[in-house]
Amino acid sequence: MNERYDPKTIEPKWQSYWEKEKLFKVETDEQKQKYYLLEMFPYPSGKIHMGHVRNYTIGDVVARYKRMRGFNVLHPMGWDAFGMPAENAAIDNNTHPATWTYQNIDYMRSQLKRMGFSYDWDREIATCMPDYYRWEQWLFLRMYEKGMAYRKESFVNWCRSCQTVLANEQVEAGMCWRCGKEVHQKKLRQWFFRITDYADDLLMYCDRLPGWPEKVITMQKNWIGKSVGAEIRFPVEGTGAVVPVFTTRQDTVFGATFMCLAPEHPMVVELSRGTSQEQAVNDFIARMSCMDRSGRVVDLYEKEGVFIGVWCINPLNGRRMPVYTANFALMEYGTGAVMSVPAHDQRDLDFARKYGLDVIVVVEPKGETLDAQKMSEAFTGEGVMINSGQFNGIDNNQALGDIADYLEEKGIGEKAIRFRLRDWGISRQRYWGAPIPVVYCSSCGIVPVRDEDLPIILPEEANLLEGGKSPLPVLDSFIRTRCPKCLRPGARRETDTMDTFVESSWYFERYCSPKCHTGMFEKKDVAYWMPVDQYIGGIEHAILHLLYSRYYTRVLSEFKMLDYKEPFTRLLTQGMVCKETASCPKHGFLFPDETRTEGDDRFCVKCGRKVNLGRVEKMSKSKKNVIDPNTLLDRYGADTTRLFCLFAAPPERDLEWSEQGVEGGARFLNRLWRLASGWMAMIRETDPFTGNPDQLQGEIRDLYKKAHQTIAKVTQDIEDRFHFNTAISIVMELVNAMYGIHPEKSEPGKAAVMRFVMETVITLLSPIVPHLAEELWEALGHEKSILLAPWPRYRNEALVQDDLLIVVQINGKVRSRFRVGSDTNEQAIRDRALNDERVAGYIGEKPVKKVILVKKKLVNIVI
Repeated sequence: MNERYDPKTIEPKWQSYWEKEKLFKVETDEQKQKYYLLEMFPYPSGKIHMGHVRNYTIGDVVARYKRMRGFNVLHPMGWDAFGMPAENAAIDNNTHPATWTYQNIDYMRSQLKRMGFSYDWDREIATCMPDYYRWEQWLFLRMYEKGMAYRKESFVNWCRSCQTVLANEQVEAGMCWRCGKEVHQKKLRQWFFRITDYADDLLMYCDRLPGWPEKVITMQKNWIGKSVGAEIRFPVEGTGAVVPVFTTRQDTVFGATFMCLAPEHPMVVELSRGTSQEQAVNDFIARMSCMDRSGRVVDLYEKEGVFIGVWCINPLNGRRMPVYTANFALMEYGTGAVMSVPAHDQRDLDFARKYGLDVIVVVEPKGETLDAQKMSEAFTGEGVMINSGQFNGIDNNQALGDIADYLEEKGIGEKAIRFRLRDWGISRQRYWGAPIPVVYCSSCGIVPVRDEDLPIILPEEANLLEGGKSPLPVLDSFIRTRCPKCLRPGARRETDTMDTFVESSWYFERYCSPKCHTGMFEKKDVAYWMPVDQYIGGIEHAILHLLYSRYYTRVLSEFKMLDYKEPFTRLLTQGMVCKETASCPKHGFLFPDETRTEGDDRFCVKCGRKVNLGRVEKMSKSKKNVIDPNTLLDRYGADTTRLFCLFAAPPERDLEWSEQGVEGGARFLNRLWRLASGWMAMIRETDPFTGNPDQLQGEIRDLYKKAHQTIAKVTQDIEDRFHFNTAISIVMELVNAMYGIHPEKSEPGKAAVMRFVMETVITLLSPIVPHLAEELWEALGHEKSILLAPWPRYRNEALVQDDLLIVVQINGKVRSRFRVGSDTNEQAIRDRALNDERVAGYIGEKPVKKVILVKKKLVNIVI
């Protein structure tokens, strides 16, 4: 082997070998236990970034490790190619979305291969290909037939700049997450999936996901948001209209003094029409349409509203209540109407004080009296009912059930369960997406296309209109068609495209049989591979993508295509890759190569001004605190890059970028290479020692035992916790111990033990630094890839420690060390420490206040 470690030669060599030998290709094999490892597939946005590198490196280590443990491992890769990210990037770069996407796929694929990731590229998919999206069109038709997909008019978040609908999660402080422009409320006819039909089941199964982080489960539960209460019907005075209200506090209904409707509520315009308040109401609605109306920010607004000119009647006490439209009432919660009880809800109290509305206490803490006129904080605790007619004097918790029963008895309401979750709006007014397979006919109405006409292909020859608008509504060759039902010409295709989350809600099943031409997938392959054993991705996908995937899996199960409900058994949400920002007073944020270091200071290379260093935060193009993975690959190689990503932090925590950390990883790999090179001549022709450690003596015996202890620790760290950082650290300790063995010194069994330990180090590191491991494995004389070698096993007798090193501190300072047998009890260790000659000299005549023993490792004597 060469004396010098040269990743630029080694890494392409082994990448070519893996590809030629198809080592990562996998097939369904009922005789082998499967393991499906999947990282969330990327948008083909241009280049992979350090977040991708970390995510995919974590997954690759697990995939390689599981292969060596004998599993039949599926580890695929593909491209989430449709949607706004790809389309907006194409607009920014003045090119066609298809051209931009396919070029990026080619480039990013080459980057991933350069990292040495063990993907089965024969299973590669791109969601923008007709042979992929034809099957989600097919499923859409099945869902439409069963009423699971429907069309209705609704208010949506509308970005005028992007010309499309946004989910609430895509609206940030009233601005579009993609372009940063203001978002408005707009009424549109949209296609929806009835995810709410599965709300209870999705919620229930949140408690059956033991392999998921608790944080993600909590986020899913909160998003589904189950509430148990009652629906109460409030008649509107002087009209035949009735406003239904959902509440979880029906015990406070006698304290309701006004009602608030969401600005989007259809009754707001209807009831205010013709009143003196009509113009004020319309102005308020227009202003609210320009604000972020998502629940997470509405609570932050100052409470405001407008009287709509009508009153409703409280059905339990006949009280006349003014009706307002208010900014804190949300159409997405309950019925979009709030019975406002200011004495027992802080938002209602703030609103009532602002507009001079009545406050009536109906629940009082036992033994206390509340003054409604002086209240500055609403009382939301438990107590006794007052001012509530026949329910006075009972506990308010009992009143919840009693009043619900009364509502049903009198026919003015009923017990109800509501969910925060709303049906999934899948319509997007964008070009770069999967066409929705329906046709509009003047005679037949909405008509689904025929199965034999699938796929409805997105015309990739079409060009975007000015401002990025979709060309589909004006593209005659696409929009004009015959009605599939009456066959008359003049029918019109749907020009909205599907939300890109539809594509990402079933791609993991398509990977099981990506070449299937007769359906979404082959049932036998999905039955073998699914569910995914380990899914890896960012916490930013904790709600939408994961929830939609869980829903879509239930839909497929309903159609008898699957026999499971949950697609992902275990979930790892890796931390972000972070780096400090650097900004120049003149040029703003700077890329790392736009600064230079002089002493302790950094300066802008453009103007020479001193650079301001900001806080460490997630790498982002906007802040320019990014590191191009290609720079690392060119300078250090893939193995060093992988090693740094794994060693710098546990996978679930944020990783802070460190040039010194990367260089430290490179030094270790060079050090390992020199160690192997120095010993290769002596151990290459020697069989590894695999016997009992009692056959060995001295430092060779100690090294052999340490190798087995390292195998046990690394196996545990990877298998149980994915703590690759501690696994790497323990291997580094073993390498340090190997450097303590001198080739010149003659010892029985030394070459055989060193051969075993060298193979152990190489094998343990092979999932982490596969190129270097392959090269050293070959240098040892192995003819087959290390990927085909079994994961090393440890001997239990080698794990038994002969003795323990005890460190003795006096008042926190190390003063002595000694060894004891591993079976020595704690009292004997304390006595030995106090009688130690060096310790006794430090203590002298001073009294000992306390002796603390820590895990048979440390004795701390306090004097």
